Amino acid sequence: MALPVVAILGRPNVGKSTFVNRLCRSREAIVHDQPGVTRDRSYQEAYWRDHHFKVVDTGGLVFADDSEFLPEIREQAQLALEEAAAAVLVVDGQHGLTAADESIAEWLRFQKVPVLVAVNKCESPQQGLSMAAEFWTLGLGEPFAISAIHGAGTGELLDHLVTLLPPAPEEEGEEPIQMAIIGRPNVGKSSLLNAICGERRAIVSATRGTTRDTIDTTLEREDRVWKLLDTAGIRRRGSVEYGPEFFGVNRSLKAIDRSDVCVLVIDALDGVTEQDQRLAGLIEEGGRACVVVVNKWDAVEKDSHTLHQMEKDLRSRLYFLDWAPMLFTSALTGQRVQGIFPLAAAAVEQHRRRVSTSVVNEVLQEALRWRSPPATRAGRQGRLYYGTQVASKPPSFTLFVNDPKLFGDTYRRYVERQLREGLGFEGTPIRLFWRGKQQRDAERDQARHGVEHR
Repeated sequence: MALPVVAILGRPNVGKSTFVNRLCRSREAIVHDQPGVTRDRSYQEAYWRDHHFKVVDTGGLVFADDSEFLPEIREQAQLALEEAAAAVLVVDGQHGLTAADESIAEWLRFQKVPVLVAVNKCESPQQGLSMAAEFWTLGLGEPFAISAIHGAGTGELLDHLVTLLPPAPEEEGEEPIQMAIIGRPNVGKSSLLNAICGERRAIVSATRGTTRDTIDTTLEREDRVWKLLDTAGIRRRGSVEYGPEFFGVNRSLKAIDRSDVCVLVIDALDGVTEQDQRLAGLIEEGGRACVVVVNKWDAVEKDSHTLHQMEKDLRSRLYFLDWAPMLFTSALTGQRVQGIFPLAAAAVEQHRRRVSTSVVNEVLQEALRWRSPPATRAGRQGRLYYGTQVASKPPSFTLFVNDPKLFGDTYRRYVERQLREGLGFEGTPIRLFWRGKQQRDAERDQARHGVEHR
């Protein structure tokens, strides 16, 4: 059973996202002095007086205009209301009652959801009540004077809000797997999310930068709970101006850091671009499990050799992620989109896996039998004594050798390849740390020196 949902609604620039950040004690919702920053539904969790619930931030509602994105924003707000147990209409106390506020209130009166009115920007306690009084005429009950920036009045509003919510379910089971959908603009990330969910979870447009917030969606697949993070398209830093897109890109990069597995979406028509390579590098450097999804496969003219040749070409440019499984999909037709989950689940399992020291050394000994470490001109040869796994997420191994300098990049890549072939670990990067005898002796002396001075 899911947490009860509270929908936050209102016209543009009344402070909805600031209010959401206040309720959720976060800075996840993008706040910027520009109308239309929030477009999709954006979910966060909140807690008040033993009540645990979800807050969904929506775009600014405008009923008298059908220009770009406004009909889609209204549709997203309607979807938010359909799953909500209660709603909060945020209005601007400093600006006063507007025709737009009245239009939204009239629409809300026909919805089957209890509504509270939050009169925002009432920073002055003395003037707040008089500013709020004007909004009694909306016919939605008592208006609450609040300041989303400073928190004034939000406690009283929350006390009333939680009385409208059903009891939250007790938490049980495993933590959800966090899956970040990553890619440059217009590769079909939001379309992919909608195809996976079977609904219009995110606004889809040919306009770059449509998605700005990171959109969290929770669902069940493969007998596991997943939290999908649809992110803003990530362009090169030099192309991003300070503003909503800048904040959206920063949240996308943070989504990589907080994910268990990344789905890197590539446009089948464009192939791998320089920006795709940068994103692949970020995923590998961050040590995240990964699945590469080649979207828009329906738009490619194909014969019996196309799939094999395209995968070969893509992998030659995505050398950062040669260990990641690759899936060819179409978000438009739904082709193979559900196949992402078994691949992602397997990648997460490998990302978290630990291997016993004895098994690691069996693989290393086999690698040494096939190919010995090269010797220097002076006759010095590297010696690999043994190895052990020291961490997971990603799997990390320490290899004990006589001198790390005797092992060049070519041989190190060979050992990594042999470990992968012998141990698996498809879908996750692995880390190898080479430790020489001098390093071990120095650490031993340092430890002994520390004991003597206690």
